Amino acid sequence: MSETTARSGARLPRRLIHLYVGLALYGASSALLVRAGLGLEPWGVLHQGLAERTGISIGVVSIVVGAVVLLLWIPIRQRPGLGTVSNVFAVGIAMDGTLALVPEVHGLGAQIPAMVAGIVLNGAATGLYISARFGPGPRDGLMTGLNRLTGRSIRLVRTAIEVAVVVTGFLLGGSLGVGTVLYALAIGPLAQLFLRLFDLPAPDGRTAAVAGRTPREAILPR
Repeated sequence: MSETTARSGARLPRRLIHLYVGLALYGASSALLVRAGLGLEPWGVLHQGLAERTGISIGVVSIVVGAVVLLLWIPIRQRPGLGTVSNVFAVGIAMDGTLALVPEVHGLGAQIPAMVAGIVLNGAATGLYISARFGPGPRDGLMTGLNRLTGRSIRLVRTAIEVAVVVTGFLLGGSLGVGTVLYALAIGPLAQLFLRLFDLPAPDGRTAAVAGRTPREAILPR
């Protein structure tokens, strides 16, 4: 067994911990934003809107949307990884579980701390998930696949997708507010910060925190 293979095998349990803790924290952070009631992250707006219209829990809606988006990978020839498939189920389950445990909050004195905690926790979850290197989430895989097919920049493709998602979710009754704006502004820098804290070196010694990558172009676990 080569030294590189031995190092890779020894690192696998830690990568799996990063993956599943990151996914669980991502679901929990989304639930905190729901409880804060001051606006959700872009895909959360869509999930909440669909949940309002269908009567299904927001976590189950997240799972269904993730599965549908994953099916869209087929025509654009994206290949899912363990993290991709796990993402579809783990985030929604963690979200519904957290909502069952955390009561509703009322008044800005409670809503603002819940919102801030949700955004910061989301950044930490993102850093953990990316550092695991088990593949992008279904939504970001769609983004990178369209980037490859169209030749458009990641920034442009991501913005177009998220604008469409937010508008659709808002029209369906999803929560759009100051939390949505703060999330958009803060998640890039937070993800980059936590990625540097949690990053694991690859077998060749490189890290996932690629020098020169802008925060907004980080692949989030969605």
